[in-house]
Amino acid sequence: MSKEAKKTRRTAVWRLGALGALSGLLAGYSALATAELVSVAVRAESSPVIAVGGAAIDRTPAAVKDWAIRQFGTNDKLVLQLGILAVLTLLAIALGALATRYRRVGSAGVLLFGVVGAFAATSRPDSTSATDALPSVAGAVVGAGLLYYLVGRLQHGKRSARAQEPQEPDQTAEQRPVQARDQADEAAPAKGATTSPDATPSPDATPSPDATPSRDGEAGWDRRGFIVAATAAAAASTGVGLLGRSLNGAGGQDAIASRNRIKLPAPESAAPPTPKGAALRVKDVSPFMTSNQDFYRVDTALVVPKVDATSWRLRIHGKGVAREKTVSFAELLRMPLIERNITLACVSNEVGGPYVGNARWIGVRLADLLEQCGVKPPSKGGPADQLVARSVDGMTIGSPVEDVMDGRDALLALGMNGQPLPFAHGFPVRMVVPGLYGFVSACKWIEDIELTTFDDYDPYWVKRDWARKAPIKTQSRIDTPKPFARPKAGSTVMVAGVAWAQHRGIDKVEVRVDDGAWQQADLAAEDTRDTWRQWSFPWKATSGGHTLTVRATDRTGETQTQKRTRTIPDGASGWHSVVITVD
Repeated sequence: MSKEAKKTRRTAVWRLGALGALSGLLAGYSALATAELVSVAVRAESSPVIAVGGAAIDRTPAAVKDWAIRQFGTNDKLVLQLGILAVLTLLAIALGALATRYRRVGSAGVLLFGVVGAFAATSRPDSTSATDALPSVAGAVVGAGLLYYLVGRLQHGKRSARAQEPQEPDQTAEQRPVQARDQADEAAPAKGATTSPDATPSPDATPSPDATPSRDGEAGWDRRGFIVAATAAAAASTGVGLLGRSLNGAGGQDAIASRNRIKLPAPESAAPPTPKGAALRVKDVSPFMTSNQDFYRVDTALVVPKVDATSWRLRIHGKGVAREKTVSFAELLRMPLIERNITLACVSNEVGGPYVGNARWIGVRLADLLEQCGVKPPSKGGPADQLVARSVDGMTIGSPVEDVMDGRDALLALGMNGQPLPFAHGFPVRMVVPGLYGFVSACKWIEDIELTTFDDYDPYWVKRDWARKAPIKTQSRIDTPKPFARPKAGSTVMVAGVAWAQHRGIDKVEVRVDDGAWQQADLAAEDTRDTWRQWSFPWKATSGGHTLTVRATDRTGETQTQKRTRTIPDGASGWHSVVITVD
């Protein structure tokens, strides 16, 4: 084969591969768009990206999850979904290229990923019906069919290219002119003869308008058919995807309407007025009360559940439950409500991290509800030592029964900062237990409470090597100055932040400059032992680089440990420090 022929063939192969990859991308795009629209008729969580993402979260090692939260914060779910889309893009390209050689195999590959999505959707803890498989299956069928059709538009060009590859010469230069003349004479029709309609056209015959020849003489591919089909597929998929996204985004209208109708009644036991001086007037210190929009959110839900409060029910059952109970939201509103300021903290919060916040909660005292069902804590002879709370999204969270019923203000919360709970924070009802990390207490979107034992059942996070019991550790944080700040020498730098030891309270906060002596900071007024406490320390800045360190001591006399530990299995420990340079 001549160099020109080899070049022609390579060009044809690369063109075919690129067009196959484009076909794969369009097929994948069409599959996801179709699945998005079909999920409207099922539920948003059955969308393959959401289902596969949820399955990935469930199977991700705890250390990797913790790393993702540290690196991406509350954007970790977005990063996960973008990662899934990136992988699907690469697979679609690969299947499209493969289909140019093995058309049926490439299409079968698309169907296989539909099976994976269907399995992920139906195996999720919150899946209650086989219909969750429908979006993935429908999307895969459409995607596979489109890939098969688009590659078919390319097959003509592939076959023609092979048929018309230049052949190696098999005669001498002297023979070619004579043979060419003889072949021309044989091929020429007699004068006045009529050409049969079945006669094979000569290479110089006018090509079909849909088979466009290339500049290098390569037989063309069905350019018109491919472009029309690809453009139509892209436009239709975009429309279908936008429609599905719009309808899914508008989903939960009943839930939204039910939340808008709620008017929280005045609590029977209101929160005490916040003491004067509990909130310091120091720039850049975290506000004493955290707004709903600024309150941290760490959970595994890729789609925030939207639950209709009018149809919501909570079931209480299990060991030691003398009287099983199912309560509605309206019934909870009629029960005696209490209002309390409580600081929540996430176990994934690194030393000095942002996943802690203080809010005013209103709800029903959980211990009262359990007592109505005849539940007794282990200290009073109750057979259950673990309360397992189940969320509508399948999450399970285990709390010590003793802690929930020891007199602390453990709540089934209905409101947050004077409003019904935001959807992202657990509407219509969530648990709030002072003194315990969220992964063993703060179940959002709760719908079931089962009394059991720690020996009999491991909740979601315990199965992933987190601790069964996790009281919040004594912690403190420097909010200002920020790391690498450059204050002026001789100025008074206000070192300030927050400290917390929920259900024990903060007794003392100390600050150290470099390796100097610990000096006691000024504490803001305490609200309750279940809330964090602000502190400040005025420091006369001296030139050079400095390390500022803080530690806290709680009401039991326990001082925050210097020993650094990871968040796994029961929360991070260590002193928080910031490095600054004084000019």
